[in-house]
Amino acid sequence: MSIVFVPQRLRGTAKINQETIQRLLDENDQFIRCIVEYMHKGRAVECVKYQQFLHRNIVYLATLADASPPDNVPSSSSSSWPTSDQSSTVMQPSANEES
Repeated sequence: MSIVFVPQRLRGTAKINQETIQRLLDENDQFIRCIVEYMHKGRAVECVKYQQFLHRNIVYLATLADASPPDNVPSSSSSSWPTSDQSSTVMQPSANEES
């Protein structure tokens, strides 16, 4: 059972670690597979049930992500996002290369 479904009185005692988060992600994967299977079978009621479980897990994981401090915030100089100088540079094939 997901930590998300633990009664409110016990939630504060649960340890949130990488293993717990991975378990929730694996559970979400199973929910998605069930949803797709039921969609193919035309069983909408079951789809909705699993969509609600999936939504609850995703909201819980988002809440954890929002509450946790960022681990590795890249500095502006080492960012992987292109800067305005980098984004305007386009690689052109050399004259020796054939298309």
